Amino acid sequence: HAQVVESGGGLVQTGGSLRLSCAASGFALDHYDVGWFRQVPGKEREGVSCISGSGDRTDYEGAVKGRFTIFRDNPKNTVYLQMNNLKPEDTAVYYCKTLFLCTSGRYFYTEDTWGQGTQVTVSA
Repeated sequence: HAQVVESGGGLVQTGGSLRLSCAASGFALDHYDVGWFRQVPGKEREGVSCISGSGDRTDYEGAVKGRFTIFRDNPKNTVYLQMNNLKPEDTAVYYCKTLFLCTSGRYFYTEDTWGQGTQVTVSA
């Protein structure tokens, strides 16, 4: 029953912005650190950003640092990824996932299961 659903992706021009949402149902998302990952067809998923359960600690992959902001609204059971100054290399399917630890450069989780994600496409 417990799941997270990603939304907010779309097609945007270089330099544009999108806000992705990760909405949880069936459990309390604030019990968990949460990570955003992205995947390009034919390549492995990579961690993009993560946030602690309380929202007081965040981490960003170097390519997105300064452009993306992760934040959460725990009463709404939702984590967000604000993406500004988007570049074509940001094009990917974006996924969110509960973590047992969000730490610098490493996002730890126990189950290798994923939802449908949300597609972000940035045109040049």
